Amino acid sequence: MTDPSMRSPTAEGVARASAKIAALLPITPLMPFWVRGVQVWGKAECLQPIGSFKIRGAWHRLSDLSEAEQACGVVGVSSGNHAQGVAWAAARLGIAATIVMPHDAPAVKLANTRALGAEVVTYHRYDEDRDEVAARLIGNSGATLVHAFADPWVIEGQGSAGIEIAAQLGQQPTRIAACCGGGGLSAGLALACPDAEIVPVEPEHWDDVRRSLIAGEIVSVAKDAPPTACDALQTPATRPINFAILRERCAPGVAVTPAEVRAAQRFAFSNLRLVLEPGGAAALAAVLAGKVAVEGRTVVMLTGGNTDAAAFARVLSSDD
Repeated sequence: MTDPSMRSPTAEGVARASAKIAALLPITPLMPFWVRGVQVWGKAECLQPIGSFKIRGAWHRLSDLSEAEQACGVVGVSSGNHAQGVAWAAARLGIAATIVMPHDAPAVKLANTRALGAEVVTYHRYDEDRDEVAARLIGNSGATLVHAFADPWVIEGQGSAGIEIAAQLGQQPTRIAACCGGGGLSAGLALACPDAEIVPVEPEHWDDVRRSLIAGEIVSVAKDAPPTACDALQTPATRPINFAILRERCAPGVAVTPAEVRAAQRFAFSNLRLVLEPGGAAALAAVLAGKVAVEGRTVVMLTGGNTDAAAFARVLSSDD
């Protein structure tokens, strides 16, 4: 059985995940651009088949399930990008997938997840515990939980982006600025690129990873934290499996404001011809705002592009 509690993510696991993903998906572009007179590179994960890097961890996790586990199906919890990754992998492998999603998730993410064949079970973000909802579903079906970030396979799968980055640069990057929710991507990149500084970037008020790294222990988001447009990064706390890697390998990280995120979305559209959702633009926002150094070989993770057309149009037309 592929029990996540029985193993820790490893660099060897990242390499194995990378080989599996290279056999399945095209390498996403590493796009050069200039910030404060210095060339940096953007890893365009928004161009993945589901519009997000989350396809990596989902494929590594689901493709390692035993036949018995596949027969019982999988359950995921997500605001949308992990949901689509799990749904895409499940459809390709012929596995039944149920995704627990907030009722107010972006409409495009809800629609895309259903279109990929997954069953969607919604919950109210502020009145219900999503993990309890998932646990009930798993108890009834015997399905396997595919956690969005606190799973060794998922962490290793996300780290495969770092293997690609090093190959594309021809050497290890100096640093990688990574959009950060629960820390699955940041932890995976830390395993993949041991010589690079990994800088987690979170939306303000939801910077629990940054504050946890400063405190030396896991700190949760405040219960009265306001909603953020970065729904993909709206996680209440990291988990021990992630924090064990992050505290050894990552810089404390930074938080970005809504205005900085919108500016990054406009920059990506104008300069890179890319559509980024708010959460997918957080790392770029930190770099453009001068919150992350850019000397050496700095790579920015452009992690997702799943945004409603109307919401994106409002960002483009705003001037804040």
